[in-house]
Amino acid sequence: MSSHRVALFIIFVAAMTWLWYPFLTQTTPKTRNQSDVIAKPDYIATQLEQTSYNEAGIRSYTVTADKMELYQELGFSHFTMPVFTLYNGPQNWLISSKEATLYENNTLMLEGNVEARNLTTGAMITLIKADNIRVEIDERLMQSERPVEITGPSLKITGKGLYADLNTDIIELINHTRTIYYDQ
Repeated sequence: MSSHRVALFIIFVAAMTWLWYPFLTQTTPKTRNQSDVIAKPDYIATQLEQTSYNEAGIRSYTVTADKMELYQELGFSHFTMPVFTLYNGPQNWLISSKEATLYENNTLMLEGNVEARNLTTGAMITLIKADNIRVEIDERLMQSERPVEITGPSLKITGKGLYADLNTDIIELINHTRTIYYDQ
């Protein structure tokens, strides 16, 4: 009887070893580093100063930034602490933020404490503040779906959502919240 038990025990151990062998011999999967997940830039520029011209050879915009990373295969450039100056004849705007992404189709997404300053003297609207703003550089359009604050020499307007056509100087709030007029 005991020899049957020993034989049964040996068969049981052999079966368990055969079933558990693949599990016990598995190598631990390599953990992914952040560098494996995020694409690496083609090049990085620090203390960037760049001027871009349109097809007619007219200055379109200038940009300065603490850091710029170009991801050519993905089709965008990422900027840290950028300052963009959009040239549009007499209507020029200086736009700054914490971060920005410029796509190949000249769409600029600015994020984090975005400020757009009107460089035109005597303009009714001098500053636009928002959390993020999308700028279509070629069309000279600014848009935002977030809360926006618009200030001028004698007014302060708050609301949510912005559509600004810099060619015609028409700035429209989608949801107007409040307007304050100051005495001059």
